[in-house]
Amino acid sequence: MRDFSADHRWLSLNTATVRKQGDLTAIIDACARHGIRAIDPWRDQVAAIGLDRAARAVRDAGLELSGYCRGGMFTADAAHRIEARDDNRRAVDEAKALGAPCIVLVVGGLPQYSRPGSAASKDIVAARTQVHDAIAEMLEYAKQASMPLAIEPLHPAYAADRACVNTTKQALDICDQLDSQRTGALGVALDVYHIWWDPELMPQIARAGKDRLLAFHVCDWLVPTKDILNDRGMMGDGVIDITSVRSAVEAQGFAGYSEIEIFSNDWWNKSMDEVLKICIERHRTAV
Repeated sequence: MRDFSADHRWLSLNTATVRKQGDLTAIIDACARHGIRAIDPWRDQVAAIGLDRAARAVRDAGLELSGYCRGGMFTADAAHRIEARDDNRRAVDEAKALGAPCIVLVVGGLPQYSRPGSAASKDIVAARTQVHDAIAEMLEYAKQASMPLAIEPLHPAYAADRACVNTTKQALDICDQLDSQRTGALGVALDVYHIWWDPELMPQIARAGKDRLLAFHVCDWLVPTKDILNDRGMMGDGVIDITSVRSAVEAQGFAGYSEIEIFSNDWWNKSMDEVLKICIERHRTAV
């Protein structure tokens, strides 16, 4: 396992971590000040300043990307499926323009939550089938742009509204079905917040292997958690054995960025510079 204690060369900042403190240009400037070399921006943040300006700001700051958030939200009723398809194609085009190494997919839950306006359904089996089929369709478009897709399994608490793919096994099953040759076009983004609890996690990481491990995200699970979406902890403040998960991922050959992604009303109320300083310190000590 790599030693992160001496520097933060392999720290990437998911820009949601400080999304309330400034726009994408302010975040990029702050990363440059703190010697953070990579980011994973969100589509709404890119849209707010414009794709061309975002790409130029990343390039001028000398930053790399560890991913692009996010594609997905595939589940929809018949009236909204073309909208979902076209939106995901735009995500591919944006990721290509920004120089992202992959697009992180949050696949969607029940259609009324993934694509507002869709007819309500309680059929999660049908939702998972639709996710499989939609990823297959997106994959063909993404291959033309040489843009890998990274399925992110989310904690089961999000199954209804955000992602009906909830375990690493489920995500890898889709990868095996749609990319049996392991071409690198389809893999997983593993976020410790969502997967730490899974009793099958370690064997599934081994199953993934280097070619399926496209992104690795870190934060922490607080006890008690006051808000399932927006009360993630800073690394070291919760119960996740982050180093054990990172060790397992790196044992398979993953050598990319350790991406800090913290949705937190608490941390959003602190200054950007304070958050980044603590992220750097915890990356060295807790990750």
